[in-house]
Amino acid sequence: MDAPEFGAAEHDAALAAAAGDLTAAALDAADPLARFRDRFLRPAGPHGEAVVAYLDGNSLGRPLAETPAKLGEFVAGPWGERLIRAWDEEWMDEPTSVGDRLGEVVLGAAAGQTIVADSTSVLLYKLLRAALDAQAAAGEGRTEIVLDRDNFPTDRFIVEGIAAERGTRIAWIEADPLTGVRPADVAAVAGPRTAVVLLSHVAYRSGFMADAAAITQVAHDAGALILWDLCHSAASVPVELDAWGADLAVGCTYKYLNGGPGAPAFAYVRSDLQGRLRQPIWGWMGAADPFGMTHAYEPAGDVRRFITGTPPILAMQPLKHMLELVAEAGMDAVRAKSVALTERAIALHDALLAPLGVELASPRDPAERGSHITVNHPRFREVTALLWQRGVIPDFRPPHGLRIGLSPLSTSFAELQAGMEAIRDALGDLA
Repeated sequence: MDAPEFGAAEHDAALAAAAGDLTAAALDAADPLARFRDRFLRPAGPHGEAVVAYLDGNSLGRPLAETPAKLGEFVAGPWGERLIRAWDEEWMDEPTSVGDRLGEVVLGAAAGQTIVADSTSVLLYKLLRAALDAQAAAGEGRTEIVLDRDNFPTDRFIVEGIAAERGTRIAWIEADPLTGVRPADVAAVAGPRTAVVLLSHVAYRSGFMADAAAITQVAHDAGALILWDLCHSAASVPVELDAWGADLAVGCTYKYLNGGPGAPAFAYVRSDLQGRLRQPIWGWMGAADPFGMTHAYEPAGDVRRFITGTPPILAMQPLKHMLELVAEAGMDAVRAKSVALTERAIALHDALLAPLGVELASPRDPAERGSHITVNHPRFREVTALLWQRGVIPDFRPPHGLRIGLSPLSTSFAELQAGMEAIRDALGDLA
């Protein structure tokens, strides 16, 4: 089925409608992606109650309705029938073939640059260490990592661990959490000692979306490599790694890619860097001849060198199914729906929550916003617990943030409306 036609005019119309006087029902009726909502499972809540509003797809996406049957077919077929032969027949290529499809549909990356393997944390470590070591080997005194203070804990912890391990200095960017990291912030700290810049494209807390192309250029002008964390970007906002000139990227697949809890992450390594970088965790699957059982390690000559151990083939299957759904919808339409949903969420915040003392902690400009917003109130920890009991599921991020994650292919405007009204009601009940 062809993807819906969605250009600039349709995008602007969706944005205007979401912020206007149309009802949630009218917005859902006009939504060109509405048909995709039935492609996701909608089970009852943990105690049998219906889930009234799922607003946490930015942490864990809903499973596709076809996933249970598809996984059963995989177990009975390639695994159950072909057994070990399936490795030679297809599985050895899964990390790169799925990576190539991910690059094509979601990442703006040509083939041969993306793998699916490991967790985000492990891939961050591999790529950051490889980049740092390559820069050090060049002999230009580049022993510094640039990172923003409000980045996701894993990113900061990995950097701090590597800094302790390698004697590396960290140059911290002290950006406003609401406005996020801008090119000028990077330019102010990157310099002749900078080896690598690590940033999130969409901030996990505020949803701020960085100008990736401009920041990449700033990093390159300083002689540094740049590593993008795409965990809150992939399949929710347009990503163009090749066009940006990005060097490296990582991201998870259990948010907007609906791969399931603990689904494997992905790594992107620009093709011309692959021969220069040697990742630090050597394993048999990243060797030039995995079945040669050689005495010495020799890395593969392509992006496979960034694989370490046996890839999680079973865990890749839901991701493969979701990629085809995203391809069917088209990323332009996904982005337009995301903008419409977040615009609507902000309008509802202004109408329902702001009078109760709730503060918006996300950008109002949709060009600087991903697919979630955060609102702040001192009692949101209690509110979140109460909402979960009532079948409304956002998430809480200290100190006072309630995140409203909006998955364009599975979230309806009615679901959003119900969720925002429930937040208002819960605050009233706690007053």
